[in-house]
Amino acid sequence: MNKITIVRPEESQPARAIWYDRKKYVTVNFIVHKPKDVQVDIQPDKMILYCKNDTDDVFYNVLPFYENIQINDSRERVYDRSIHILLRKLKPDYSWPHLQKDEARPSWISVDFDNWRDWENELEDGKEEFDMYADMIKEMSTKNKGEAPDMDDLDSD
Repeated sequence: MNKITIVRPEESQPARAIWYDRKKYVTVNFIVHKPKDVQVDIQPDKMILYCKNDTDDVFYNVLPFYENIQINDSRERVYDRSIHILLRKLKPDYSWPHLQKDEARPSWISVDFDNWRDWENELEDGKEEFDMYADMIKEMSTKNKGEAPDMDDLDSD
């Protein structure tokens, strides 16, 4: 595998990023209109992004992660208006309170509240809902049965 070396350009600006946390993955979307010349270097403890937009503005981001990730199972995909990064956590089922190791959040990073879920208690909540549903089905099958319907009109003789 060829290792990409991304050199910081003299004049650049950070791309705006929104992120959200899931059980096994962290997703980061860099908002760049019509990105081109995209280079992404994903390392266990950080990632580096370099790209240009349709007006040749240069974007460069260095993002040290809160925890280490699995680089072989992390991916990037370029879309018309964003660069989507999917990072596989080294420790699944562990919530990241913030994206970077440093608690001071840069102005270009924000939380994607539209996709954020509180998944930490998801298993227990789902089990409780399932138990309530199972009890309801059991109750419906034992009570309020009444007489069987007359189905003589279904005969096709």
